[in-house]
Amino acid sequence: MGPSRSSPDAAARPAEALAEPRRWLLAFWRPRYWPAWLFLAWLRAFAALPLGWSLAVHRLPGRMLYSLSKRQRHVVRRNLELCFPELTPTERDRLVKRHFESIGMSLAEFAFAWFAANRRNRGRFEVRGLEHVTNALARGKGVILYAGHFTTLEICGRPLKGALPNFTFMFSHRSNALLDEIQRRGRVRLAHDAVPSDNVRALLRALKRNAAVWYAPDQMDPRGELLPFFGEPAMTSLATSKLARLSGAAVVPFSFRRSDARGHYELEFHQPMHDVQTADPLESTRRLVSRLEDFIRAAPEQYQWLHRRFKGRPPAWPDPYRTARSAH
Repeated sequence: MGPSRSSPDAAARPAEALAEPRRWLLAFWRPRYWPAWLFLAWLRAFAALPLGWSLAVHRLPGRMLYSLSKRQRHVVRRNLELCFPELTPTERDRLVKRHFESIGMSLAEFAFAWFAANRRNRGRFEVRGLEHVTNALARGKGVILYAGHFTTLEICGRPLKGALPNFTFMFSHRSNALLDEIQRRGRVRLAHDAVPSDNVRALLRALKRNAAVWYAPDQMDPRGELLPFFGEPAMTSLATSKLARLSGAAVVPFSFRRSDARGHYELEFHQPMHDVQTADPLESTRRLVSRLEDFIRAAPEQYQWLHRRFKGRPPAWPDPYRTARSAH
């Protein structure tokens, strides 16, 4: 589940619903939550299946989304036109379809990440470069795991709680309070702690506790700076550099991807970027974005292209999505 804004519904959630697991269901009995209950039942049912089977089944919802959602299909295609102009139209269309299949497969990965038994992790994840994180944590100032929004984000958190002494996941509030609670509980199962993505103080406190924090600032930031993303100007957050400077935390680039259709994954922690705390934030962010681009090129169909990465630019820059919509 990607970022979304918090809502009065979420803010008004009864405190006892969170404090007492047996009673929290009573807070969400109204009809507005019934679709979310169906979604939860779907996830729990597919969590019981072999992951390879579930991934194969969930390609179908991805294909349906590709066929039925003209607006989202155009957003993905336009992003790929801007980021991969070297592809032929046929190659790009093939990548668009593979991306929607990956979105469908992410539902199977949500189910496994949040509800499957831990014994089913065995042999599924190949983790490389863990020493880069443990050595950085030895400094005692925390680690920012710099990553991006990929469709495999949830499932690739599964092995990290056991591999790291203090792993913290971030989350953005959902507009539906029940989905928000399902997501919160899922993220807490994956990590030792979960903090809201809009709570900078909570993030800094986690780093002060010497946590390794999964941080993905790659989506459009209207308060950011115009920097190249695959050579195309995009409003880009400078927060990673600023947080590293404030906290003294090391910044460790973190890549992850689905390596086959049977449910195997590769995770890699890369060499820390030691000068992020002291270098110019613009230059540091350019280097971080360049690393992210490398991660995306390794598995382009698994990146979250549904996000309108190039919106919010100054008026001198045309809205590429409006142009795409009018062209079709």
